[in-house]
Amino acid sequence: MRHHSVLIALLAGATFLSACGEQSGEETVERAFQDVNVIDDANLNDVMLTVADPNEAVNYFQRVVGEQPQNIEFHRGLSQSLIRAKRNDEGAAAWARTVALPDATDEDRVEYADALIRSGNWAKAETILTAIPPTHETFKRYRLEAIVADSKQQWKKADSFYEIAVGLTTSPAPVLNNWGYSKLTRGDYKDAERLFTSAIAQDGGLFTAKNNLVLSRGAQRNYNLPVIPMDQTERAQLLHTMALSAIKQGDVETGKGLLRDAIETHPQHFEAASRALAALEA
Repeated sequence: MRHHSVLIALLAGATFLSACGEQSGEETVERAFQDVNVIDDANLNDVMLTVADPNEAVNYFQRVVGEQPQNIEFHRGLSQSLIRAKRNDEGAAAWARTVALPDATDEDRVEYADALIRSGNWAKAETILTAIPPTHETFKRYRLEAIVADSKQQWKKADSFYEIAVGLTTSPAPVLNNWGYSKLTRGDYKDAERLFTSAIAQDGGLFTAKNNLVLSRGAQRNYNLPVIPMDQTERAQLLHTMALSAIKQGDVETGKGLLRDAIETHPQHFEAASRALAALEA
């Protein structure tokens, strides 16, 4: 009888261990699939945010946000995709929902401010930026602070923020160009010229900075093209910009000569310069 009881106990124990083993195995497999799904979601999110058509990305993130409304990564993806698709009002509204989630970060609030600026809500953007702790020191935060200060003509504050932003990035050319344009609008042409030159030194392909540099020189009645990297088409376009600047300053004959140079330099027919010259000579 005692042997029989022991046998029952052993069988019960074996059954229990077998059940535990099966349950543990099922849980392990389930966890593994969950991990795979997380990795797949992360990879798909990256694809949608980089190489996918922005509107396709919007459709994807709208679907997954509907399925997992508390997943902040999906909300971020939707917000970013709307901005990429130039749907700025919708993007700002999506970022508002994102920053309202418990896991939202200061970087999310910076992105929200960026979306607000893009949608024209400057006052709200300033409020959001002001509420971000000063310990959150990032390039984008200070670039936006500079843009907002510029919009309010708070020049000293704008210069301070631009300077901080330049120091926080390894690719300062665009922000140097923005800073230079700010100086150009203030009539500080010498400083604008210096900043545009610095931007081009950082990125020789930034045509906007080249064009702005020519404008700043033209405003000083310096009608010589700067010594900067440029191809033949760019040279013609810059001569055209210089010509228009000269004409605006009242130096019409100089402007005509620059337009002729632009037409001769351009590797193809330069319609805009030809039209301007014909109008002047008429």
